[in-house]
Amino acid sequence: MKWNWGKGIVVAMACFMGFILYMVITMSTDDNYSHDLVTEEYYAKEMAYQTEIDAETNARNLVGEISGKRTPEGWLLTFPSSISESTNKGTVFLYRPSNQQLDFEVPLAISGSNLLIPDNQLIDGRWNIIIEWTDGEEEYMYKKSIVY
Repeated sequence: MKWNWGKGIVVAMACFMGFILYMVITMSTDDNYSHDLVTEEYYAKEMAYQTEIDAETNARNLVGEISGKRTPEGWLLTFPSSISESTNKGTVFLYRPSNQQLDFEVPLAISGSNLLIPDNQLIDGRWNIIIEWTDGEEEYMYKKSIVY
């Protein structure tokens, strides 16, 4: 059998297609590469999206802004003085895009004007933080991506 350029190209393309097929099957069936939805109830969440937009607008209209920074004890959130600790009820949700099992929620318990998320609950990497609270009249929402 004589070997020429045409046969070499066909063999190279067949090997490449086999490699791609192997990678697709491996990634689809291996539990180490599981794919999570961003949210389980995405349709219901989409229907309530306008209320989220209104809550975010309310938070942006506050005097001062929420800020966060990494400390040795964890992630420290600093709230503006217009948010008092007694009249606000809400939650702080930390979402890990790469692993759904790491997501957690803590109640909004401001001491002074700060809230500390302990270091033992966070691992290094990207987190999305969502703070929702109400003062009895208006709803507020703050969203931010952080790198811990």
